[in-house]
Amino acid sequence: MCQSRGGMPEVLLSPWHPRDTRGRETDMSHKVPPVYQVPNEGEQAQRLAYLSETFISAFSQEPQFFTRAPGRVNLIGEHVDYCGYAVFPMAVELDIIIAVATNTSGTLNVCNVDPSYSPFSCDMNSFEINKDKLAWFNYVLCGVQGIKEEGGLSGPFIGLNLAVSGNIPHSSGLSSSSALVCASALSMSHAHGLSLSLENLAEICARCERHIGTQGGGMDQAISFLATKGTAKLIEFNPLHATTVVLPPGATFVVANSLAPMNKAANSYFNCRVMECRLAAQVMAKRAGLPWRTFQRLGELQRALDMTLPQMITMVEDTFEVRPYSKRQVCELLNTTPDEINQVSLSENTRHIQEFKLHDRALHVFSEAHRVWEFKRACEEGGVMALERLGRLMQESHKSTQLLYECSHPKLDSLVEHSKGLAYGARLTGAGWGGCMVALVEDGKVEQYKDHLWKHCYSKEPAAQGRPRDSYLFTSHPGPGACVFVK
Repeated sequence: MCQSRGGMPEVLLSPWHPRDTRGRETDMSHKVPPVYQVPNEGEQAQRLAYLSETFISAFSQEPQFFTRAPGRVNLIGEHVDYCGYAVFPMAVELDIIIAVATNTSGTLNVCNVDPSYSPFSCDMNSFEINKDKLAWFNYVLCGVQGIKEEGGLSGPFIGLNLAVSGNIPHSSGLSSSSALVCASALSMSHAHGLSLSLENLAEICARCERHIGTQGGGMDQAISFLATKGTAKLIEFNPLHATTVVLPPGATFVVANSLAPMNKAANSYFNCRVMECRLAAQVMAKRAGLPWRTFQRLGELQRALDMTLPQMITMVEDTFEVRPYSKRQVCELLNTTPDEINQVSLSENTRHIQEFKLHDRALHVFSEAHRVWEFKRACEEGGVMALERLGRLMQESHKSTQLLYECSHPKLDSLVEHSKGLAYGARLTGAGWGGCMVALVEDGKVEQYKDHLWKHCYSKEPAAQGRPRDSYLFTSHPGPGACVFVK
């Protein structure tokens, strides 16, 4: 802070101030998904060949093209995208690939190379997504429906045959479901000859995933389309912007699966946090004399107040007690009724919740959003302490998700605890409640680190027995974004 002429503090623009736009990239808005020739050698070529065999067996025709969408690991910035704040993911090399061909029957036919996933068929021009019935193909339907609604086409739509192959561990926090949505939307778009931009596709996919009831924020879809090989991305929202960030040399990211699966669409944990943040924004808006019903995200409130993130943290402490608030108490703070809270603030699957932790959720969001910019700053400034700075921020992030957001899991906490001393830092990645942890490890200590985790966390874990170690404990470098393969 510095002093203005009138003696009052003057807020300096900084990376954590809502008006700051330094370093943003805008050239992605005109780029469309790249189209490549089908590779004729390597692991990718082998997967595509096997997928083609599955496709031919299922549909008695050869695929006309393939779409690919990667999973992701979020390095820092958990549970802040749906509040309007920047995140810091990178695409992983694991992905979803779909073989595609059109048909003349007007049907959407879907199968999977994994026989445990049942095939599905429906009328392309008339189907409904049953969000109350969990099914893997619902994510395919979301992607297709998104293009039907927002692709700029009018029906009738072309029938499609789709065969799916994925090597992203299911319910691991690496965004296998969103990658499936993205690959499906890209399949629908390319089959209908659309030239939608990467940003447009990402935004469509973020919105259409709500057809299955997930109130996400758009990070997974954005990095799946906007990723570039060898770099991470700082991704901002409303509007969508991506900034390329080169990570400091000398360290590797190791991903460790807790082997505790969690499907965020299967329960209200995830959506409950979204609604708690919404209620916190509304109560703070009311206290500031703003029309609280117009606010849905904490980020919107910060912009309206024109305050920095540290100032918002102070406001949280001044507004809330460190305790849960009952729905009745929230109604009193907003001077409203439970019926209006249900309609204005809560989603359909969270209206039954009677208690909300407004202080802790808002404090996590503002402090985590601040850490994202500090992470970017550490990468750009570099220096001998850069990796230590990144590791410290990752440790702080995990502690916040564990204690304030309460979205960790004992197995994740154990992995993080056993990372101390061998990793610069470690934290859960993804929604939490299971799934994966990501650790920043010195290049020369990666194998030692993996051996240490195997000995102390996996050797006696029943879910790890008989499985290749690299299926749940692996390194990943920043991978490329979504694309199309043609013959």
